[in-house]
Amino acid sequence: MHISSCHRGFSPAQTLLTSTTGTISFYSEAPLEKIEARNRKFVVKYDPSSGKIEATVLMKGFEFKKALMQEHFNENYVESDKYPKSFFTGSVNTQEISLLKNNVYNVLASGTLTLHGVSQKVSVPGSITIKDGSLSLKAVFDIQLADYKIKIPTVVRNNIGKTVTITIVADHFK
Repeated sequence: MHISSCHRGFSPAQTLLTSTTGTISFYSEAPLEKIEARNRKFVVKYDPSSGKIEATVLMKGFEFKKALMQEHFNENYVESDKYPKSFFTGSVNTQEISLLKNNVYNVLASGTLTLHGVSQKVSVPGSITIKDGSLSLKAVFDIQLADYKIKIPTVVRNNIGKTVTITIVADHFK
């Protein structure tokens, strides 16, 4: 599996750490149904010296428990053929992070999230864990589907939450 990166914010002289290991998932809770999906088709690039971070997610990589949910997600909601990838480009406040010391650092990533062809400024709280020279990151945040022009048909409005919780776990940065 290969996902091309967007290379918007990095210069070749910087040391990049890259991860394609982990999970990006989302959870939607509505009165009639809870919807979860997981995706392992992503790449995260992080420059610890500048704090710049980029993530690219292949939208068709989300896997659901029910095939029909996956089909509706790709065809009707995020329109994966038209918008095959989602992007985050931004920076992490990294002034306190030492890659040489085992620790968990609370961070804030600020930047632009592009989903369904719509870009929004976001600030995402998360953590960076350094353990035995290995870096991993985790973030949990909510998005409003309407902010990204993702429409929920009236007939299923009680099945899909208007707010979706996104969880990102990326590890084994190299």
